[in-house]
Amino acid sequence: MAKRNDKAAGQAAYRKLKQDLRQGTVGSLYLFHGEEAYLRDHYLDQMKAKLIPPGMESFNYHRLAGKTLTAQRLAETVDALPMMSPRTLIVVQDYDLFKAPEGERKAITQLLEDLPEYCCLVFVYDTLAYKRDARMKKLAGVLQDKGREVPFLRQETGDLVDWIGRRFRALGHDIDTADAQYLIFLCGDLMHGLIGEIEKIGAYAQGRRVTRQDIDAVAIPVIDAVVFQMTDALSRRQTDKAFSVLTDLLRLQQAPIMILAVLGKHFRQLYTARVALESGKGSRWVMELWGMRSPYPADKLLEGARHHDLAWCKTAMRRCAETDLAMKSVAGADGKDLLVSLLLELSAGGAPC
Repeated sequence: MAKRNDKAAGQAAYRKLKQDLRQGTVGSLYLFHGEEAYLRDHYLDQMKAKLIPPGMESFNYHRLAGKTLTAQRLAETVDALPMMSPRTLIVVQDYDLFKAPEGERKAITQLLEDLPEYCCLVFVYDTLAYKRDARMKKLAGVLQDKGREVPFLRQETGDLVDWIGRRFRALGHDIDTADAQYLIFLCGDLMHGLIGEIEKIGAYAQGRRVTRQDIDAVAIPVIDAVVFQMTDALSRRQTDKAFSVLTDLLRLQQAPIMILAVLGKHFRQLYTARVALESGKGSRWVMELWGMRSPYPADKLLEGARHHDLAWCKTAMRRCAETDLAMKSVAGADGKDLLVSLLLELSAGGAPC
């Protein structure tokens, strides 16, 4: 229940930020956090454009690094009056308010209680995770009363598909929903990672409509997608393709333990997909079980699960766990050799359905 309430509060804060920007009613104190850096930076740029006239940024826009921030430095920046501008914008990068030394925390809390109206102060949590500590009641109370905590979270698949479509249209291309979902599967669901891939694909594609071939030609897949391709090939008994993918991963200096971790996750997902098939459940059940945002990987898992029985899927899970233990605990174990042996065993064992 608490998580649902936090999510609802975060969504409300996000909507309020967009409303403030539209109406020109930007507040004085914000905390930006969450993993969707592209979206966060987009709204920071909008704040800057709303609050500071062009050409006056050097006087009224201040960025402070959290590593070297002191309460005194922050106070001096807050007290600096705007020049030929109604507001100033201060962005503090990666300063954990709740882990600051007690004296600094008290001084900053006092400062936040009475921010001048001309100042807009934004604490950005990028490499640091934001977590409110309710035990520090004074600071938590000030942030709740005076500030707005705005989470920038991974977007829902439907919203992301729409955004991908708009980005391609801006480049003179169209993309259908299925291929947009494939792009999300291949390159991840963070806008920050997708934007560069969209630009590459848009420059490469010759036709008006972006095709799957255009995506595969230039997009750089995330490791989860590559390992998925490898295990999917194993499930289909396409051994040569599976080993080709593994060779490419190792050539790119991907750590064997990382490859194995993703491999193990995939076989756990494949096992649950097989359970879904045997119990009459579909892709929606698999999506909910694994927190998937798109039906594409769930459908691919169900498709792969049809090639093997439950016993093979269970064996694959167990052998991944045993190989993981060997990599971590056996002296002199060669991760690459263990991975190759595992794939050879899995490609040879078990009768397909």
